[in-house]
Amino acid sequence: MSKESEATSMDKEDFLSVVIKNNPNADTGLISRAFDFSREAHRGQKRASGQEFFSHAVEVGYILSNLKLGSHTVASGLLHDVLEDTSIKQETIRQLFGDEILHLIEGVTKIKSINLEAPDARAENLRKVLLATTKDIRVILIKLADRLHNMRTLKHLPREMQLSVSRETLDIYVPIAYKLGMYRIKSELEDLCLRYMHPDAYQKLKDMISKKLEDREKEVEGVIRDIKGKIDEKGINAIVVGRAKHFYSIYKKMVKHKKRFEDIYDLLAIRIITKTVDDCYRIIGIIHSNWSPLPGRFKDYIATPKPNMYQSIHTDIMYEGKSVEVQIRTFEMHYQADDGIAAHWRYKDTERDKRFDRRISWMKQILEWSSSEQGKGFIENLKIDLFKDEIIVFTPKGDPIILPEGATPIDFAYEVHTDIGNHCKGVRVNGRIVQLDHELHSGDIVEVITSRSSMPSRHWLKIVRTNPAKSKIRQALGIAAEHSRLQAPQDREAERAEQSQEGILSMINLRGIKPSNTRLAGCCTVAYDDPIVGYRAKDGKLAVHNRHCGRIRELGESRFISLGWEDKKNGVNTTRLDVEVIDRVGLLADIFSVISEENANVVSVNTKTVKEKFVLSFELNTPPEKVKWLVDRIRGIRNVVRVEVEQT
Repeated sequence: MSKESEATSMDKEDFLSVVIKNNPNADTGLISRAFDFSREAHRGQKRASGQEFFSHAVEVGYILSNLKLGSHTVASGLLHDVLEDTSIKQETIRQLFGDEILHLIEGVTKIKSINLEAPDARAENLRKVLLATTKDIRVILIKLADRLHNMRTLKHLPREMQLSVSRETLDIYVPIAYKLGMYRIKSELEDLCLRYMHPDAYQKLKDMISKKLEDREKEVEGVIRDIKGKIDEKGINAIVVGRAKHFYSIYKKMVKHKKRFEDIYDLLAIRIITKTVDDCYRIIGIIHSNWSPLPGRFKDYIATPKPNMYQSIHTDIMYEGKSVEVQIRTFEMHYQADDGIAAHWRYKDTERDKRFDRRISWMKQILEWSSSEQGKGFIENLKIDLFKDEIIVFTPKGDPIILPEGATPIDFAYEVHTDIGNHCKGVRVNGRIVQLDHELHSGDIVEVITSRSSMPSRHWLKIVRTNPAKSKIRQALGIAAEHSRLQAPQDREAERAEQSQEGILSMINLRGIKPSNTRLAGCCTVAYDDPIVGYRAKDGKLAVHNRHCGRIRELGESRFISLGWEDKKNGVNTTRLDVEVIDRVGLLADIFSVISEENANVVSVNTKTVKEKFVLSFELNTPPEKVKWLVDRIRGIRNVVRVEVEQT
């Protein structure tokens, strides 16, 4: 994809040659007619740069062609401004190019420039952006190409407009590109926004990076040579390349961590591209066997893809005293990582599948969640929702549910259905009963236990992470409040007390005592983080007192037990697993899949070969209670001979 205006001086023959190169089966007749029609429609119109307006249409079509999109999408890119900026009518487009291209052009036309000073108008336009996208993803692909070229030529606009367009791009179009997995466009838009919003910082960063990259060039060549050599020794075909990081990502890291440029060392990353998923896991074993991995920096996005379907294995290693980031992926994953949703539409104009629908489901969710929001509230919530990192969890039937990081089972319940959330009594995650404030992770299988007598409590509002769950809980509490006015006073008091106890007891470490055998003492008040103590009655039931309660002195000391509050983060141990296996295709992927499903964090993995067998050594961070189940599952994998465990 060009960084400057490569297509501006193209004649039709040059443009069509690019189209055919990118898509040998393109409908060149359709695209040729769109090229000629757009040129005539925009004849005499000029851009702020002084160039012919038609040059912008050619650039948009060129970007879409380089994404290898279908003929209707490229033709619509050439025609995307004719309804808004010329006297051409819809009926003319329908007669000459058909309903499909008219539909795409109208979708783009509805997405006007967003007025930053008018929240209500801006909010309505943002809804149009998302609505148009959920109806046909090609609309936002054309709009992103349009925005990318406008950002490339932004220098011709007044300073005030540069800032306004850059802010809009960074707030809205960058996160949309990210959500759609389109990293090439996302990264270029970010760098261009930095250039206009912080020009001094951008230029200084550009100069310093250029100098520092020259200094590191030989060093990177050494890393590539050594890694490629180790991979070649094992007979694996792979491409190993160095990748310069984008300006904006470096700038963001400097601001976030308050670092000087001189303290940023990871300006380059190593990317390894190979043929199969099994090769990816073999390569990570080779790398960790030869270079020390940095703890906590291993991420397996192959076993658990990001919600935008990004897949790769990430790790950081120490190479000659310096940290080096390494990414490992297949060629198909590489295309997906660069172009995201556009890769799905490669050469196509109509086909779609469940994988595609999952990619845009977040847009439908935002529209549903924010349907009652107005103006500024909608915009701020949209920004939050766009920038949230996400997880994918599953219903017992295997249906995927996308939630923000940190989401709880209650968020999940409301995402499945309002009634399931309102009557949630308990939850099983991966077959185990968990607390309602349990943090979900990608790959979890979540089963909600419901009861018609169960209702939301106010405590849930402090637990949930998603806006729709909060909204639905408030609505249910409002309905409950209306119902409670019809109850007798003593019934209302009992219901409030029960809801209060449920929330507080769920946060206490009860030392193995069943919650059903536990209550809050009625003689004192207990709030989260208060010093507490438990009093065991003769019938075995436990009453929880505030440690400062006046009644404690009156009760027998022998019946008191020490209690504490649950830590917000479950304790984890470092566990080493040595897995001896007989090699087969897909074995490593199967093992990593089990580890991912059990939410164990892989710190490192190393391999060594013994005759026809080889041993995989995993270092994991995982709660102690999960280790036995994890080991049992790994032992059940075909060709696993032996598993040894060492906990620290």
